[in-house]
Amino acid sequence: MSADQTRKIAILTQPLGKNYGGILQAYALQVILKNMGHQPWTVDRQHPPKPPEHWKRFKLRLRRSVQRYVFSKPVVIRTWPTKKELDYIYRHNLAFIAKNMRLTEAIDAPEKMDLLSKHKFDSYVVGSDQVWRPKYSPWIPNFFLDFLKPDEKVKKVAFSASFGVDELEYTPEELAVCAALAQKFDAISVREQSAIQLCLDHFKVDAIHTLDPTLLLDKEQYVQLLNRDKVPKHQGNMMTYVLDQDPDKAAIIQEVAQTLNLKAFSVFPRNVFKKVGKAGLEDCVYPSVTDWIGGFMDADYVVTDSFHGTAFAIIFNKPFIAIGNASRGISRFNSLLDMFGLKERLIFTKEGLSTDLITKPIDFELVNKIRADKKMEAINFLKNALK
Repeated sequence: MSADQTRKIAILTQPLGKNYGGILQAYALQVILKNMGHQPWTVDRQHPPKPPEHWKRFKLRLRRSVQRYVFSKPVVIRTWPTKKELDYIYRHNLAFIAKNMRLTEAIDAPEKMDLLSKHKFDSYVVGSDQVWRPKYSPWIPNFFLDFLKPDEKVKKVAFSASFGVDELEYTPEELAVCAALAQKFDAISVREQSAIQLCLDHFKVDAIHTLDPTLLLDKEQYVQLLNRDKVPKHQGNMMTYVLDQDPDKAAIIQEVAQTLNLKAFSVFPRNVFKKVGKAGLEDCVYPSVTDWIGGFMDADYVVTDSFHGTAFAIIFNKPFIAIGNASRGISRFNSLLDMFGLKERLIFTKEGLSTDLITKPIDFELVNKIRADKKMEAINFLKNALK
C-alpha cells in the first residue's frame, strides 16, 4: 500500500476496561486495520465513576448513623468504587490495553470530542459492539460523528455497528439527529442481520451484515498472545463465562458438567464491589485478558450467556451452550448463531436443555468455512470503504 493510501483512522467504540469482549473487538479491529497498512487509534472513551445520587448518599449516611448510634450494629459498607478502586479492579485489563493498543487521550464528556481534531484523522470508523444502542451509549449522537465540522473532509465508516436489539430504542429527538448524521456516512456495515432493516426503515440508509471484529482474527493470533504472556493452564475442562448469574444458569452449568463428567471453571472476579466493598477489593479484580482467552484454549466445553463468550467458543472450535441474555440483547446471539447454523445451541432456561443438545457434536469444519468466507467479505468491505 502506498503512502497516499495509508489512512490515519480513529476508531470510536464503547469505553474499554471492564468487558473482555469489548476490549478484544477493539484490539482485533486495530490489528486488521494495521495489516491493511493503516494507522489506527482507538478513542479512549471513558465513563467517570457514577456514585449514587445526592439523596441516596444522604439515606446511606442516615442508615449508618442509626445503625451505629441507635442499634449499635455494623455500619453499612460503601457500595460504589472510587476511580482509584476501579483502576485497581481493572488493572490487568488496562495493562493489556496499554501494551497492545494505541489510544487517544481520555475523553469523558461529549464536549471533549473536539480534542480529536488535533490528531488530524482522515477517517473515522464507528464500531463494533453496541455503539448504536442508547442504553450503552448515552452520548449517542457522538457515535454518529456529530462532533465533526460540516466541511470536514474525512471518511465516515460504520463497521459492524450494533443496535443490540431488534427494535429501535431511540427517542424521536435522538432518531431525527442520528438519521441525518447516518446519511452522511460513506459506508455502513452492521453486526446483526436485523440491523440492516433498522437502518433502512429508520435512517433511510443501506447497510450490509459483517462479522464482529473478534471473528476476523484466527485462533493462532490469539494463541500468540497467550504464549507471549505465559498464561498458566486452568484447573478444569469446562469454561463458564456468565455475566448475569442466577440459580437457573447455575443449574444449567451443573447439568452440562454432570452429563459430560467435566470440571467447571470460571475466568471472572470472585466477587463484586457492591457486595463486599473496599474490604473485599482483591476479590473484585478481573483476571487478565489473556487469562480469559486461555480459558477457551483449555476448555473442552463452554457455557456462557455472553455474545463474545459465544464468539470465542466458535473461534476456538469448542462445543458450547449459549444462554440467552435478554437484557443485554438477544438479536446479537440470533444473528451470530443463524450465520453458522447453530441456533439450536441457544437456550433461555434449564427447560431448554437436553442431553441430546449437550452431547450433539458441532460440524466445525463447516463453521470454519463459513467464517473464512464471511471474514473475506468483512475485510473487503473495509478495504473498499477506506479507499
